[in-house]
Amino acid sequence: MSGSLSQEIAPHLPYLRRYARALAGTQTSGDAYVRACLQTLVADPSCFEMSSGAKIGLYRLFHVLWNATAVPAPDQGGGVSIFEQTAQQRLASMTPESRQTLLLTTLEGFRPNEAALIVGKSEEEVRELITSAIADIDEQTRTQVLIIEDEPLISMDLADIVDGLGHRVTAVARTASEAIQAAKKEKPGLVLADIQLADGSSGIDAVKSILADFEVPVIFITSFPERLLTGERPEPTFLITKPFDPNTVKAAISQALFFNSTSSIAA
Repeated sequence: MSGSLSQEIAPHLPYLRRYARALAGTQTSGDAYVRACLQTLVADPSCFEMSSGAKIGLYRLFHVLWNATAVPAPDQGGGVSIFEQTAQQRLASMTPESRQTLLLTTLEGFRPNEAALIVGKSEEEVRELITSAIADIDEQTRTQVLIIEDEPLISMDLADIVDGLGHRVTAVARTASEAIQAAKKEKPGLVLADIQLADGSSGIDAVKSILADFEVPVIFITSFPERLLTGERPEPTFLITKPFDPNTVKAAISQALFFNSTSSIAA
């Protein structure tokens, strides 16, 4: 792989890793596919199609490998996690193409016509697959949501999105200490978290404290994505940059809950 090609794709690799992890269900499995993609590029740079831009070309190559190759994940030295088991069960009820197009057009921000180029479908087919994916996931998941956000207008927008999807907001916390106490008072099935909070405390620290007590899916919604997409482990599977598109948040919530085994509650 030439130096110029490496420079073209390097800025997109953290986001491809995020996408692969969300698609595969674990960072280990997702990274195995990303490595296979890069190895293919090194072996045969001519397979990389640049006519629609480096990012679309990279994701398109990834999808060719995803659909054609079973890449073994490295030995993790343990059993399959509960999140992986849940993902495998819920994947059985959704077509792979529906999940792929949903992630591409919402979490990754591709327009439907760009996603169509990546997955080899028409734009109309992509739109139908997105609608189907959202409906499938929402049928399977209902939960309580803790919002960690210090901006009142943003927290209100997030609460409206959560309510509109049929979930219930347990609390809105403006500081790390409020968030930790709220999680102890009523265990959430999902956390939406900003990084920089009202009193200068950190949403990252709040999430770490909550995760020390129990497992729960987390979506970071922040103006500072570079603080989380570092290439170090662990990284968040779901990271949304402010200002956000409500559809992106809806899709991320659905995807996060897709891998959560405890996301159902009584109405």
